[in-house]
Amino acid sequence: MDDERPDVLTIGRLARRTGLPVRTLRFWSDEGAVPPASRSAGGYRLYDAESVARVELVRTLRELGLGLDDVCRVLSGRTTVAEVADAHVAALDAQIRSLQMSRAVLSTVAKRGSTVEETALMNRLARLSAAERTQIIDEFKEEVFGGLDDPRLRNRMSVFSVELPDDPTPEQVDAWIELAELVRDPGFRARLRTWMELNTPIPGQGRPPGASLWWARQIVQTVAEVRKGGVAPEGPAAAEVLSKLFGDADRAAVLRSLEAGIKAGAEHYRRLVARVRGQNSSPDATEELEWLARALRAADQT
Repeated sequence: MDDERPDVLTIGRLARRTGLPVRTLRFWSDEGAVPPASRSAGGYRLYDAESVARVELVRTLRELGLGLDDVCRVLSGRTTVAEVADAHVAALDAQIRSLQMSRAVLSTVAKRGSTVEETALMNRLARLSAAERTQIIDEFKEEVFGGLDDPRLRNRMSVFSVELPDDPTPEQVDAWIELAELVRDPGFRARLRTWMELNTPIPGQGRPPGASLWWARQIVQTVAEVRKGGVAPEGPAAAEVLSKLFGDADRAAVLRSLEAGIKAGAEHYRRLVARVRGQNSSPDATEELEWLARALRAADQT
């Protein structure tokens, strides 16, 4: 009989040859991916050496994640492996980005111990489109910085952007979620606006004494070195540091700006923006700025 010839394989022998279950081969055969080479007198499917090679090709494509419809299109010559692979890579990239987003959200949920409602909000924030994210930031910028007559500030804001890349890291997604929650908070916006107004020059006058404090990292570095040396903010050594840093500037105005920035959480905001951008931000300067505020208050009382 034909099905007993060594060059002719029944579906059972094909299964043993390829190591695949009979039910899988039968399904592939029914779908047209591995059609029988012929039929026996009793109507049983018969396969040949070419069928073995075809099974191996189908298995390879299936292991790479291609659907059986795409496999059949390749095998029938309606498309090429390269064309299907290109489309599949794009689909995999989208799936990977979605999985990375899900992982980032779930990591944030686990870290915060979030409620169901908080989890839903974070998921929505993480999956906003680029246009929706831009709108959130633009609305924030308009409320906090709009109408302030400060050319330096306008220049900063003109290049200011907070954009997630197409393939963000979990850390960037986590930072974006936190930043989006922060900039949508009316209380934060109000505090940051107050701080910015204190730092905005009055027309016809110079810049307020504390206006550049938050951008002058050398001041933070100086205070960091002083703190490392064990200098207390209330002592005479701290007073000498203040004299070197501010000279005869209006220290009360410096303190007002400093306290407003600390209250607004400007340092936390700055670091979140850097994390979203994937930048290596400078170290958190909150403790240095608080030391400086204590030193200014102590000097004001002497």
